[in-house]
Amino acid sequence: MDRSIVHVDMDAFFAAIEQRDDPSLKGKPVIIGADPKGGRGRGVVSTCSYEARKFGVRSAMPISEAWRRCPEGIYLAPAFHKYEEASARIREVFYEFTPDIEQVSIDEAFLDITRSSHLFGGPIETCRRLKARVKEATGLTCSVGLAPTKMAAKIASDLKKPDGLVVVPPGGLVAFLAPLDISKLWGLGPKTAEALRSRGINTVGELASAGDRELRALGSHGADLKRLALGEDPREVRETYDTRSVGNEITFEKDTSDEREIKESLLALSDKVSSRLREGGFKGRTVTLRIRLEGFETYTRARTLSFATNYADIIGREIMTLYAAFQRGRKKVRLVGVRVSGLMPAGEKEGLFEEEGDARREKAHKAIDAIREKFGRGSIYRAGGKKDI
Repeated sequence: MDRSIVHVDMDAFFAAIEQRDDPSLKGKPVIIGADPKGGRGRGVVSTCSYEARKFGVRSAMPISEAWRRCPEGIYLAPAFHKYEEASARIREVFYEFTPDIEQVSIDEAFLDITRSSHLFGGPIETCRRLKARVKEATGLTCSVGLAPTKMAAKIASDLKKPDGLVVVPPGGLVAFLAPLDISKLWGLGPKTAEALRSRGINTVGELASAGDRELRALGSHGADLKRLALGEDPREVRETYDTRSVGNEITFEKDTSDEREIKESLLALSDKVSSRLREGGFKGRTVTLRIRLEGFETYTRARTLSFATNYADIIGREIMTLYAAFQRGRKKVRLVGVRVSGLMPAGEKEGLFEEEGDARREKAHKAIDAIREKFGRGSIYRAGGKKDI
């Protein structure tokens, strides 16, 4: 039986919630993120409205660049409690249609409706009803992709935003993928794309018809990539690991505003979480930063990655990005924490190929693991982090 996989992507989620709650913002370029401070601010854009995107503003763009492109924009600090509340309500709606849900991030999810769509008039009608229920429950729109595979569903959901519905029929999967640029393949890195383009392979269809000789230079990646291009993606919708997490935190002896101390602690915590994940045989997709300020105000910031990881450098990089976007004003920091959730077995192959450099990174981490096992945790630590934490 053909699978019916749905990818739901909320449209400009944070900005849409702000426009919903303040009608005066509708139709205006709303940018959620760090304080631009007249173009001198640090941090990044969390998300922005479609009106802001017309100016070239994009998520993860430095806030100073966003200000340069759109000084007339309305810049708002994130209100994560509202976004989390809306996300929880949307998830409740999903359960009205299927129990098979994989929450990818606060604003997107996969649903497997293979076993339940007959209750709602078939797969396409299920998607229409789902979109209508999300709008009814939250006042927000979402874009939906329906396909036989996760990768195709994710690609489809991005093609007609906002408020779109794109259906990829089982018999039309290869035809749907063929004209797409190779960058659309889920998880394909820029270096691999560059290597393919140098061989005259620019579209998914060209990759699907490429011969072994053309792909041999990519090693095992070549065969895996070709399978993706041919629509072969057996990945299942899974939720089994979402409630599990590994984390560590530290409370400073005195509340501090010392940036060096804070950053060193975050890198050390990232390293420790990495070690614990590897010791437990896990990797995870969602990286969370926890900060408690003087006065005990506590905040969390999270980001979900394309692929699960237990590498300290990747965890540390994401944590530092989240910290750079956090605005605490002049308040001192009492506690910081790092957590990785959305866990799965470390040996489980989530994608059909690995990014370049993963083999070298794995080798380096195993060497560090071996040194620590023999000489103790304090025998080796990463540059920029504290020796012991």
